[in-house]
Order: sequence, then C-alpha cells, then structure tokens
Amino acid sequence: MKGEAPGSGTWIFGYGSLVWRPAFNFVEVEPAWIEGWGRRFWQGSTDHRGVPGAPGRVVTLVAEAGQRCWGRAYRVEPESEAAVMEGLDRREQGGYRREQVEVHLEGEVERSVRGLLYRAVPGNPNYLGEGSLSEVAAQVRRARGPSGSNLEYVRELAAALRELGVEDDPVLILDVELGRLGP
Repeated sequence: MKGEAPGSGTWIFGYGSLVWRPAFNFVEVEPAWIEGWGRRFWQGSTDHRGVPGAPGRVVTLVAEAGQRCWGRAYRVEPESEAAVMEGLDRREQGGYRREQVEVHLEGEVERSVRGLLYRAVPGNPNYLGEGSLSEVAAQVRRARGPSGSNLEYVRELAAALRELGVEDDPVLILDVELGRLGP
C-alpha cells in the first residue's frame, strides 16, 4: 500500500474502548483515522458494559460516505500477535467481527497501513441499532457490567477523543446529554 509504514507487525485500529484502554502490549501507537465510516452507539454490550436483559450501548461503525472516524492505531510485534489477537477476539466476542481496513496514521510522517479493526454488524444478537438521544442516554445511565458502568465508557471515550482534538458528534453530543442529566 502506498506510504506503508516501516517495521513489521500488525496494526490494530481502535475507535471505542481501545482508544483509551487498549489492555494489550504494543510497540507503537499513533493517532489515526479510517475513511467512509461513522461511529455510532448501536451495539449492545451484555458482557462488558451491561448484562443480558440490561445491555449497555457501545460503539460500532456504520458506512458513511465522506466521513472520517478518528481513533488510535497500535502496532503489535509479530511474536506477540497471536496472543494479542486471541485476547481481542475474546474481548470483542459480543457481536464484533474482525475486518481489514486502510488506516491513515497521523504521526510525524502521515502514512497509510493495512490494519485490523472489530466492527459489529446488523444481525448479531446484541445489535441494537438507532435510538433517540434520550433513549440512548437513559440506557447508558443505568447500564453496568463486569467492565464497569456504561457511563464511564462514554465519558472515557469522549475524553480520549477530546485529547486527540477530535470532534465526533455522536460521542460528544451523548456525553453532553449525560452531563446535563447529572450524576
């Protein structure tokens, strides 16, 4: 691919909790984006930020022409790739599938690499689809799972995107709405 980054290993693109809590070993991290995708709180979480019968809402990607989804890209060394992918496959088992994409890295030199991401698609058992802002906020406020509260997930993601200088309306609007509703 044009502008391929030097160094061996696999690149993993994070756009949800991986932005602020990768929880795996990596040798390089860069702010990054993918083209043609928008982040939405359309995936239910029954194993991390909610439980069966009371799912939380976490992000997935939806195709959206002209949109850039910002996050972080992590390079994993070949010798740790199998263990990292096994851990991520377990972490993202609640309806996500692994896909290859072109990832644009925003380091000292802008470059593109082939990377992996996890994306939840319609039809998986935890897919929730759209909801009104008030419905999504109410669900986020009451959901809690083994990884913590759904509110923490939204707040940490919003803080990490702000740190990157990213204006992501679905995340920031939900974060503002949650703040408006109080603790």
